[in-house]
Amino acid sequence: MSLTHFLAVLRARWVSAALVFGAVVVASVLYLVFATRVYTATASVLIDAKPDPVSTMLYGGAMPALINTQIEIMRSDRVGQRVVQNLKLGDLADMRAAWASAKSGMSLQEYLTQFIEVGLDPKVSSPGSNVINIGYKSPDPRFAATVANAYVQAYMETSIELRVDPARQYSGFFTDQQKEARAALETAQNKLSAFQREKGIIGSDDRFDLEMSRLTALTQELVAIQTARVDASTRQGQVGNANQMSEVLANGTVSGLKSELATAELKLQEVSSRYGDKHPQVQEARAAVAALRAKIAHATSDVTGAIGVDARVSHAREAEIQTAVDAQRARVLQLKQTRDQVAVLQRDVDNAQHTYDQVYNRASQTNLESQNRQANATVISQATTPVLPSSPKVPSVLALGLVAALALGIGTALLQEQFDKRMRTTSDAFDFLGLPVIGIMPSPTMNRRLKGQMAMIQDRVVSGRRLPAPEKGQA
Repeated sequence: MSLTHFLAVLRARWVSAALVFGAVVVASVLYLVFATRVYTATASVLIDAKPDPVSTMLYGGAMPALINTQIEIMRSDRVGQRVVQNLKLGDLADMRAAWASAKSGMSLQEYLTQFIEVGLDPKVSSPGSNVINIGYKSPDPRFAATVANAYVQAYMETSIELRVDPARQYSGFFTDQQKEARAALETAQNKLSAFQREKGIIGSDDRFDLEMSRLTALTQELVAIQTARVDASTRQGQVGNANQMSEVLANGTVSGLKSELATAELKLQEVSSRYGDKHPQVQEARAAVAALRAKIAHATSDVTGAIGVDARVSHAREAEIQTAVDAQRARVLQLKQTRDQVAVLQRDVDNAQHTYDQVYNRASQTNLESQNRQANATVISQATTPVLPSSPKVPSVLALGLVAALALGIGTALLQEQFDKRMRTTSDAFDFLGLPVIGIMPSPTMNRRLKGQMAMIQDRVVSGRRLPAPEKGQA
């Protein structure tokens, strides 16, 4: 369809198009006049994603996830029920009447919760922002502002409860655990104290170190005595050759007697060479030599006897020290075993103390968290009573109505033309009849200007096509 044909159709069908256009415009105006005015009240809260200085809880995940979580909390039935309770909507007669007439099968609390949730519209103020605008829509502007502020208060209270309630539950749990841990610690301490009293232990390491030092000293003494005993046994074995023993050779009495013996023997030889064997001087000298030899034998016997006594004393001393060492070693082993048992009991006490400290600290932390009444959100602005309605929007409705009216008017004209086609232009005559237009007859009602224009058009071929040549034999 050409633009000329389109304009010709609109010119011919303008009445129908105008009627439809006017009807749509009137309908839009009537909608604006009779439509229910809806007002939107908005309150704003700032979500704080920083860690709670009281709680050990950290907000994991990205900021958009945290914001979306807070929006879901605002939309939850728990917040809605708190709004109903705070505003005491169940006490209003009209609300109870609406619930009774609805016959929904729900309780009054559930019905009112769903009723107020319809107008709730929380959303982020701008992408990437921590501010959430809590909007509420209602035909009553005061009610919209009241409910919006009530939602802010209910959200703040609910967010505190969501953090405090688990802390309260954990606080009771850790309190019970603290009692059990304290009882376990006292039991471990009592076992350790009873064992120390039973064994007479005052210090865990001092007594053991003292006994260990005694064992070391006795062991060293035993080694020295064993060395002396071996030496004494060796010297005792040399008693058969006493004259060659160093003790005998070094003995002053034996040495003196041997000197006297040598002198006496020399005198005996001198007297014997001078006198006969029966001579009194020879007999006297021989008796002196024999006496000296007897003295030397007696002195040597004394020396070797002392060596035997030393050997026996060394053996006895060794046995005594060995017994003392064995007894001291047994005492040290017993102390070591006792110390190990004390160490086990002490570890039990330390573990019980560590467990108690952990439970105590956690119980203190959860108790502090359960008393924290600070929310992770801050109210930026309270909702005020809106003056202008948020819907219907007059400019948008009028613009949409005009566009729809124009489209429907044009569509109606084109639809009528489709079912009742007529020749509107010279090109339509050729399209419909296949004949060129050679002239146009003016309408009797045309004005003079149009008649003058039509007179000029009659003298030419409007279609722009040449007339076909006449056939032979035709006039």
